[in-house]
Amino acid sequence: MDSTNSDGQYLAPGVTTSVKLVVLGPFAVGKTTFVHSVSEIRPASTEEQMTRAGELVDDLNGLDGKDTTTVAMDFGRITLTDDIVLYLFGAPGQPRFASLIEGLMEGALGGVILVDTKRITESWDAMARMEEAGLAYVIAVNHFAGSPRYSESELRTALDLHPDTPLVICDVRRRESAKAPLIALVSHLLSRPRLEPAT
Repeated sequence: MDSTNSDGQYLAPGVTTSVKLVVLGPFAVGKTTFVHSVSEIRPASTEEQMTRAGELVDDLNGLDGKDTTTVAMDFGRITLTDDIVLYLFGAPGQPRFASLIEGLMEGALGGVILVDTKRITESWDAMARMEEAGLAYVIAVNHFAGSPRYSESELRTALDLHPDTPLVICDVRRRESAKAPLIALVSHLLSRPRLEPAT
């Protein structure tokens, strides 16, 4: 998709609020797929083929078929309502990218944390980052084929979620399903102090 609309404008005339959001989560949880699914422009991606050197650093246990990884970020944009546009910055999931992740979080108002139910504890690091930065976030449980299914209350207990933190179960490969965490996050943000208007 092109980055402009049919009138040659980068944003629709009614957009008054722009929001930077980060997408965090462990390695191979679906962050790149999420950004690509929801973006209305051609997403920028830094997916690269994994090398033998990377295999020595990144834990591929249980991740059969994983042969690429994000080495910087994924970027996409979605106009959520007539007046709100979201800029999405997907971060790498490996701990070795910690300083890069911190940089991507600067200026963000909140984020989406993706969770794989086969590896729930691996999302705790992303949650800690968000909480240390004082950012609101939504948990998006990405259902993979063969992943265990848990009730919302079981997931909330396992993740030790604050009662106000939204939790959404979705399939990030499907656009409408992947939009659900973003809608939940914006609603959550709007219940907090007002967002900054677009300039």
